[in-house]
Amino acid sequence: MEMNELAHVLRAARAITGESVFMIVGSQAILAQHPDAPAAMKMSMEVDILPRDRPDLSDLIEGALGAESHFHATFGYHADGIGEETAILPMGWEDRAFVLEGHPLLEGAVVICPEIHDLCASKLMAFREKDRSWVEAAVTAELADPATIARRLDGIGRDPGGTRGLASRWVKAMECQSSEP
Repeated sequence: MEMNELAHVLRAARAITGESVFMIVGSQAILAQHPDAPAAMKMSMEVDILPRDRPDLSDLIEGALGAESHFHATFGYHADGIGEETAILPMGWEDRAFVLEGHPLLEGAVVICPEIHDLCASKLMAFREKDRSWVEAAVTAELADPATIARRLDGIGRDPGGTRGLASRWVKAMECQSSEP
C-alpha cells in the first residue's frame, strides 16, 4: 500500500462516518510517519482503522470499506474497522503518537498513529511471522531501534496471548545481532 491508497481509505471513511479524526494501529500506520518505508513494511492491503471520537462507527467502516466489499473489489485494498481493544499498545503511546494533519491527500482527515517503536511492540505482541518480518524490516531500515522496542514491550500492561516473554526474548536477540560488528 502507498500513501495515496491510505489517504483514499481515510477519505472514504470520513465520507461514510462524518468523522474526521481516525486512529490507524496496524502496519500501514507506517505510511503516515515514513511514506518511503521499505516495500516489506507496506505489503498489507488493509488499514486497521478506528474513528477516534466514535468507535461505534467501526462496524459501518467495516461494512462499507471492509474485505470483500464493493470498495475492496474495486480498488484492491480495504479498511478493517477495529475496536479500541484490538491493538495492544504500550502505556503512554498516546503521548508519543504521530499525528498527520493538513496533508493535501487527506482532504481534512486527521490520522493518529502509534510511534514506530510502539507499533513494533504492538506487532510483536501478536507474534505472527508477518509481524516479526515487519519489525525486522523496520530495524534493518534503521527506522526502529531494538533497545527502544524492548523498553516499549516492558510498558505493555496486558498480555492476553501470553506472548510478551517470547516477544521480549526475540527482540533482545535482535538487539544483540544489531550490535555485532
